[in-house]
Amino acid sequence: MIPRYHILLGAAFTFLLWLLTPEISYYYLSLIFLSSVFIDLDHYIASLIKTKNPSLRHSLKYHDELIAKHKKDIKKGIRRKFDDFHLFHTIEFHILIGLLGVFWSGFFYIFIGMMFHSLLDTIDLARKKEIHTREFFFFNWARKKIKNKKEK
Repeated sequence: MIPRYHILLGAAFTFLLWLLTPEISYYYLSLIFLSSVFIDLDHYIASLIKTKNPSLRHSLKYHDELIAKHKKDIKKGIRRKFDDFHLFHTIEFHILIGLLGVFWSGFFYIFIGMMFHSLLDTIDLARKKEIHTREFFFFNWARKKIKNKKEK
């Protein structure tokens, strides 16, 4: 899902939470909104690692090209995961943030924002029949990386 929709839907979700539970402080509502958007920072980090170019515009172009490549592959019947790895989108990272919420309540609200973002991503990928492109588990990705290094 493109960032503008995460911003709009994250704002709507945060506003809805504020309406339903007005006792949540603005600080925690801000954490929910910001985490629902900035979880995508791992996309920028992946493009920075891959291309060594720190430009945000370049990162957006890089991802547009990557998505176009995958769409062509899907039309040809080729199903593979993205080459880039997005740590903040993994289940293990979500669990870590959720567990940290036991020690500081701010992490609980960050967890809520991240889960909302991931739910939107999952729905969007499923709707586009592209769910296979994302690696949801850190340990699967790490295992595959280790296996590929051993084979080389």
